[in-house]
Amino acid sequence: MDLENFTSESELVLIGLSSDPQTQISLFVLFLCFYVVTFVGNSLIIIVSKTNTRLQTPMYFFLTNLSFLDIIYSTTNVPKTLKDLMSVRKTISFAGCAAQMYFSLSLGITECFLLAVMAYDRYIAVCYPLHYVTQMTNTLCFWAAASTWACGFILSSIQITITLNVQTCGNNIINHFFCEGPAYLSLSCSDNVVNNVVTFVNCVIILMIPLCCIFISYVRILKNILKMKSSQSRGKAFSTCAAHMTAVILYFGTCSAMYMKPQSYYLPDRDKIIAVFYIIVTPMLNPLIYTLRNREVNLALRKLAFRIRLNHD
Repeated sequence: MDLENFTSESELVLIGLSSDPQTQISLFVLFLCFYVVTFVGNSLIIIVSKTNTRLQTPMYFFLTNLSFLDIIYSTTNVPKTLKDLMSVRKTISFAGCAAQMYFSLSLGITECFLLAVMAYDRYIAVCYPLHYVTQMTNTLCFWAAASTWACGFILSSIQITITLNVQTCGNNIINHFFCEGPAYLSLSCSDNVVNNVVTFVNCVIILMIPLCCIFISYVRILKNILKMKSSQSRGKAFSTCAAHMTAVILYFGTCSAMYMKPQSYYLPDRDKIIAVFYIIVTPMLNPLIYTLRNREVNLALRKLAFRIRLNHD
């Protein structure tokens, strides 16, 4: 059946991840499970961080921001993806596509800068533990977190303006499961060399500046850890940083694979798989990464579960 029969002039068609009904059902169940784990896991981190006084520190303040961001990030894309997996009509309005693209990119950029701020927090905690409380004040933490959100939404506005300015010449079929920037740019029917170069440079800057800050922070952290005489202190320092580094590798690795390449290297099938990781998988893994390797969070979760069970009884 011709996809264009389902569309109007104001609609865009999303090809999706698969046209096989059985595969779509399997993906629906899998992604639904991932989304539930994402929502519940990140919500629990927010709750325990706000209710447990021992977790009301700068590290958990930033972790709460990350958890809240991951919930919104997943909600921006996953419900629509789940709906499309169960639908023959996989369309989205131009306004809806623009909004999805804008919020996805805004939250993605915010996460890049937030992970950089969290790396700096770990740098101060490990390298200057005696000055941690005086340097990482509540005011500094608030403005650092607010700046990451502001940078995300401001830089995204610039990039989305460039992306939506391309001429599509009536082409309205996007070979993706959501409105992703590179996928939308592939609709262009005109010579957009300047547009593509600007987009590529913006993406490199957005990814490389936070990544360089993270790299510098962790090089200094590693040097400081290796100087520690106590194996217990080294183990504790490694443990507090390992979770953050795992999240950084997962997120920046997949985002770099998607965005740090020229538009001519856009391959729909490969890029859709990469997008699944940073849109669906990574937000689900973040709460698992931080809770499984963090004794304080595990203890707080057990206390919360005990209180809930006690109240229920």
